[in-house]
Amino acid sequence: MTNEQNIDFVLRSVEERDIRFVRLWFTDVLGNLKSFAISPEDLEEAFEEGIGFDGSAVDGFAALEESDMLAFPDASTFQVLPWRPTESGVARIFCNIRTPQGEPFAGDPRACLYRAFRAADKAGYVLNVSPELEFFYFKEDTTVSAGSAVPVPLDNAGYFDLTPEDSARDLRRDLTLALEQMSIPVEYSYHAAAPSQNGVSLRYSEAVTCADNIMTARLVIKQTARSHNMFASFMPKPLSGVAGSAMFLSQSLFDHDGNNLFWAEGKGSVHHLSKVAQSYIAGLLKYAPEFALVTNPTVNSYKRLVPNGEVPCYATWGSKNRSAFVRVPTYKPGKQLSRRIELRGPDPTCNPYLTMAVALAAGMRGIEEGLEIPAESSATFDELATSGATRLPRDLGEAVEAFEGSELMRETLGDHIFEYLLREKRDEWAEYSQTVTDWELRHYYGGF
Repeated sequence: MTNEQNIDFVLRSVEERDIRFVRLWFTDVLGNLKSFAISPEDLEEAFEEGIGFDGSAVDGFAALEESDMLAFPDASTFQVLPWRPTESGVARIFCNIRTPQGEPFAGDPRACLYRAFRAADKAGYVLNVSPELEFFYFKEDTTVSAGSAVPVPLDNAGYFDLTPEDSARDLRRDLTLALEQMSIPVEYSYHAAAPSQNGVSLRYSEAVTCADNIMTARLVIKQTARSHNMFASFMPKPLSGVAGSAMFLSQSLFDHDGNNLFWAEGKGSVHHLSKVAQSYIAGLLKYAPEFALVTNPTVNSYKRLVPNGEVPCYATWGSKNRSAFVRVPTYKPGKQLSRRIELRGPDPTCNPYLTMAVALAAGMRGIEEGLEIPAESSATFDELATSGATRLPRDLGEAVEAFEGSELMRETLGDHIFEYLLREKRDEWAEYSQTVTDWELRHYYGGF
């Protein structure tokens, strides 16, 4: 549908479905969901003129002297919130943020992804992404250890377990139903490897829609947990001694006719990967240290990325090695459209708009530079340490350092977002470094 048709559909739906509150959604630079509600009577004006708000109150948006911002609803993202009452109901619409002059705001993560998406589209490429989010469900009550609260797991089940111990079955059922009511199709949900850890895989969509779906899924996961008197955590490593949580991103490039450009057959292909796919992977590997600050943005992120399991610590790729940074799933004969690559580094605390923007930019740079894919790796962590393979940042401090010198990150994110992330994350690491012992810094991070 055209934008005008989408707007007409939304206005009719609001009236027919008795929607009394329309929540306008957007994210700050760090990926926190922001929202305010307007009445249906103001919706038509919002589509035409935007709704003004104070941008200085949003982290990473605008300084006090230039605080006026406008939220323009994207009519194609209208959905009714299924956990709210059907009478005098509530709907949500994602927004694009603009300046009072009508220009896209430089600090809007959604606009950042749109820029990267349009640049790829102009070159003939359309990025499709399927995300898989891992997370933990915990009891509302916690135990106290050494003066701090420790989350209490719901169960002691493991990967794909179907046992009475998997107490999150009903939560995953309600989560799936809620997402599908919001037109977000779920491929599968499951109990993940660690106690009380769960996962949900969403079906493919183009990059901006995928990022919208991730933001929605994170809220629905938390909302579902609360309805069961539980809480959900997206911390990459909330419990020591067990697997951490990732956000795997399966990606493929299509042309405007719907052909999968990652597929190839015959000589010159590797695992049926085209030259385009190989250069895209090479770009991801080359620039991985530079975009780690975006895909793994917290101190806790790097407590997951240690060589003690199926997690990437080096910029490598492989088809069977799940510790590779980029994994190429086994090809199914006759499934050319499903030929894809899986980026395994990101975690669920990242801003999905910025994460997809920098991943797409790195892959596209690999294509533009005609980068050759390196040899497939099946080496162990010990072997990689002496192989010359590029080491991913060991901690937030190393990620800040690699990010700061990246021309590609500044170009992709723009000066506004780049400078804000650099400043915030540098301060976060400096503050954290003062609270830990030298032994922890050496042993936990530097010892690998």
